[in-house]
Amino acid sequence: MTPRSLKSPFLAGFLAFIFPGTGALYNRQYLKGILYIIIFAGLISLQTESQAQPFIAILLAGFYFFQVIESVQTAKAINRLVINGEIPPEEKIPQTIPTGSIFWGILLIILGILFLLANFDLISYSLIFDFWPLLVIAIGVKMLYESLRKKEE
Repeated sequence: MTPRSLKSPFLAGFLAFIFPGTGALYNRQYLKGILYIIIFAGLISLQTESQAQPFIAILLAGFYFFQVIESVQTAKAINRLVINGEIPPEEKIPQTIPTGSIFWGILLIILGILFLLANFDLISYSLIFDFWPLLVIAIGVKMLYESLRKKEE
């Protein structure tokens, strides 16, 4: 493995400030950078929904500042590793991501179907946003079920 060079925390933060995700790309965290770009694009596209506007705007601002700060902190962490003579881990895109959870699979399928129906105007996004607490309830029920199941074992 070739040793990685020091990263400029200022440049990482500046790049992330100019366009979200580029700070992570600069830090050689390609998967994270691409994910940040997709999240940013998704939040921007959701801005057109007037029903969710205040909530989405707060999410967008929080995500924007988070990824700038995270890029700076990651650059500093990489520098600490390089100075100590360690090789910072290269982020590799996994071939498969083992999850094994039926619950999360079903939840993602349901969300995908709802968003697809909303894209074709069969249901409205405002209807989806009115029922978003059901997602929190479902996750809570799953966590409670898993906790009780572990206690029984």
